[in-house]
Amino acid sequence: MTLLAVLDYGIGNLRSAQKALQHLGADARLTADPGLIRDAAGVVLPGVGAFGRCMEQLRASGMDELALEAIEADRPFLGICVGMQMLYGGSDETPGADGLGVLEGRVRLLPEGVKRPQMQWNVLEHRRPSPMFDGLDEPTWVYFVHSYAPELTDDVVGTCDYGGPVTAAVVRGNLWATQFHPEKSAATGLQVLSNFVALAASAPSSVSPASGSGAGSGDER
Repeated sequence: MTLLAVLDYGIGNLRSAQKALQHLGADARLTADPGLIRDAAGVVLPGVGAFGRCMEQLRASGMDELALEAIEADRPFLGICVGMQMLYGGSDETPGADGLGVLEGRVRLLPEGVKRPQMQWNVLEHRRPSPMFDGLDEPTWVYFVHSYAPELTDDVVGTCDYGGPVTAAVVRGNLWATQFHPEKSAATGLQVLSNFVALAASAPSSVSPASGSGAGSGDER
């Protein structure tokens, strides 16, 4: 099975992403173990709540450096919801908090005239072909819960219409991110996660028998 590290950095509601990946047959571990994270074929950064609080917890746990290390090594990496937002330099939600700065742009409040948060199913519009969308039909319905979203940049592969086009999915090489929740988006979301598992499975793996056998020390608390 493909080993995936779901970063456990001390905020709530991270287990749903792990369970969805396990349902697809991946060896998904909710973990704070640096060795396991470095051994994993792919890394997942979920996030719920406020941008500033999530960044504070990520840095306090030391997993900001592990996330950057994985991205710089071009290992498959998936950011979900606030986990996507943390890949940017900062957010208007918490102006004084720096993000990871991996992706260009900034996270902005949703447009005037719409209900905040967007808490609903919405159509994911494919801006260009991407492996993230393999096996998806159009229209593609996915589930959102958010009041902020990243600016539109060249990395955006999917948007939704919510007072205008809103960033919903980003792909830059092996770095994927979704503003929607794939783990809450029924069969469509499972297909997106399945595509990520396939990406990780096809990538070179650094997992050794010794590290794999002891990997359970940091998972699922």
